[in-house]
Amino acid sequence: MTTARSVIAPPGSAGYYHCVSRCVRRAWLCGEDRLSGKCYDHRRDWVVTRVTELASIFGVRVLAYAAMSNHLHLALEFDPAWVEDWTDVECLERWLRLYCPADYSEQQKANRITNWLAQAERIQQIRLRLTSVSEFMKCLNEHIARMANLEDGCTGRFWEGRF
Repeated sequence: MTTARSVIAPPGSAGYYHCVSRCVRRAWLCGEDRLSGKCYDHRRDWVVTRVTELASIFGVRVLAYAAMSNHLHLALEFDPAWVEDWTDVECLERWLRLYCPADYSEQQKANRITNWLAQAERIQQIRLRLTSVSEFMKCLNEHIARMANLEDGCTGRFWEGRF
């Protein structure tokens, strides 16, 4: 029986984690598919770009990564103390880098931050999520899956359910 990730790596707990995400439906993450002749090496750049972006937002240090033909490995270090050192405004600005509509103006972002600053419970929840292995992997995998599905002209799952 599998163990829930919330038990293995509860949000807000420091630790080192080796995360693996595998593609489904014989999909390719990187490399050349000899059956179809398609080359997917450019997707490695997607992974590098997104991991770098997320590492600048979350309370995480990426120790190593490997993008293979049909799966991805990440060695991560999480430490909630890093996030606790951030100001409330810094936490909210980082959060908006993840979850803000692209068409939001700077004024709309500032208004949202101002509204959230009055909500201590929300800020604490955001701090917790910025130290979550599951949140990090969700943000990485969902982004890559959307791009790969668009490129492949299909919908549905790109990754196995667990990482």
